[in-house]
Amino acid sequence: MRRSFILPWGIALLMLACGSASGTGEDRMAVKGSPGKAVFNMNCTLCHGRDGKAGLNGAKDLTVSTLTAEEMMAIVKNGKGAMAPYKQVLSAKEIEAVVAYIRTLGGAK
Repeated sequence: MRRSFILPWGIALLMLACGSASGTGEDRMAVKGSPGKAVFNMNCTLCHGRDGKAGLNGAKDLTVSTLTAEEMMAIVKNGKGAMAPYKQVLSAKEIEAVVAYIRTLGGAK
């Protein structure tokens, strides 16, 4: 009985956390600091963590990624595995900004 109560709430929380933030893309990018960091914090941290290392729900450790910027943008746009596509959630400018931020986290070349 307890499991059947927790599962729907867990799914609802995951959907809320992974959904887009309110406001326009320009509003979301106007937060202090790196525009890509703001987008990352609002859309990616649930699975990847604030430092990019969390690995929840099968998420990759972004600090050891060797993907190119183009490969990363394709994954953000189209999704991969359990990761949902963000091409309908984020603007092209936001996707570029978040990929630029991700590349500062670690091993990307």
